[in-house]
Amino acid sequence: MKSSEKTGAPQTEDHAPRTKSKLRENIEALVIAILLALFIRAFVVQPFKIPSGSMIPTLLVGDQIFVTKFAYGIRMPFTNKVLIPTGMPEQGDIVVFKYPENPSQDFIKRVVAVEGDMVEMKDRVLYVNGEPYDDSEFTMYTDSYRIAVTQPGKVNFSPIKVPAGSIFVMGDNRDNSHDSRYWSNTHFVDYSLLRGKAVCIYFSFDKDIMKVRWGRIGNLLQ
Repeated sequence: MKSSEKTGAPQTEDHAPRTKSKLRENIEALVIAILLALFIRAFVVQPFKIPSGSMIPTLLVGDQIFVTKFAYGIRMPFTNKVLIPTGMPEQGDIVVFKYPENPSQDFIKRVVAVEGDMVEMKDRVLYVNGEPYDDSEFTMYTDSYRIAVTQPGKVNFSPIKVPAGSIFVMGDNRDNSHDSRYWSNTHFVDYSLLRGKAVCIYFSFDKDIMKVRWGRIGNLLQ
């Protein structure tokens, strides 16, 4: 008989079960958090900061907004190719997109016409399919006389048809917006350039007076 059997002593393991080190647990948690953040940013929602006044009064410089990435389709990261269609841009949507003349830049504007629409402007009045488009609720004009003299194409342009798979966009600050009216290569934003739809302001800071605009936080965009 073995010695343990002779003495009746219990058999024991050579060593205790190994446990994860605290460092390894922290690293794994960090990796999971990063992967989750990347997934959310790529497919669900992404933050953007407003750098210019082209969307005043709707959006102010220093507003920080959330943009839904799935509003117009679940897209492949980096290529922006639509994997699963989820919706189409509609008139009035505020959209973030890659600037058609320099895709490395992101722009934010309002959709005023969609594919198949005829759009024109007469003396600052926007017409879509021959009917005046009532945009007085969210637009403003700040220097219309000077613009009419120096940049007449911003206040008057002939009817043009929005091609399939494209939208025509303008800034709410009509006299201070580089938009579809003035792009030299194309007047339109192709669907493939869309990044998402702006939905709400999650933070706002006025750096000129170093003050948080508390009243704007949580505002839904429309």
